[in-house]
Amino acid sequence: MDQLLRVMNFCVSSDGIGAGEHQSLESPFGHVRPERLFAWAGATASWPMRTDPGGSRSLDDYFTRDFARNIGAEIMGRNKFGPQRGPWRDHEWRGWWGDEPPFHTPVFVMTHHPRPPITLSDTTFHFVDGSPAAVLERAREAAGGKDVRLGGGVTTVRQFLDADLVDTMHVAVSPVELGSGLRLWESPDELLDRFHLEVVPSPSGMTHHLFWRR
Repeated sequence: MDQLLRVMNFCVSSDGIGAGEHQSLESPFGHVRPERLFAWAGATASWPMRTDPGGSRSLDDYFTRDFARNIGAEIMGRNKFGPQRGPWRDHEWRGWWGDEPPFHTPVFVMTHHPRPPITLSDTTFHFVDGSPAAVLERAREAAGGKDVRLGGGVTTVRQFLDADLVDTMHVAVSPVELGSGLRLWESPDELLDRFHLEVVPSPSGMTHHLFWRR
């Protein structure tokens, strides 16, 4: 496959939880404080949302620097776009990321309630209803020969894993235990029938899990 479907910089706790319950406008990750999972990325020099100079140039920085490399489109679940459920009640809502989203590519938001596209800066959000395979086909067409990034959240990544569509995956495991929430896995060993796995510890305390298709 020339165009890979890549999960990149996906963060989970040591017990496999990637998001909390009861997501809302005020709490995008539900009961989970996001800094417990994402602080490693925000500390790097290449963090795309960084507004001040500095940051680490360690192993962690390699992964944040790689985030946009050869990516031509993104797929995400509706919960990653925003907190609304069911039919769209508020068409003024334009996502969590303000007027300059960090994607810089077409983004395909999976939803059972399509709506017209939204363009913010150089990112256009397309709201699509379809199977993982059908949405991936549309994203590959839009990517212009580049790879497609599968952005999450947990439920969406699991859908694509269950459909055997993921080619490579980087999961950053934080040394915190959350106990409850949306779980990516009980153990990464669950994926070893389909993927090779290399586990790389970082000085920050994170453990980077690198999967690639067998």
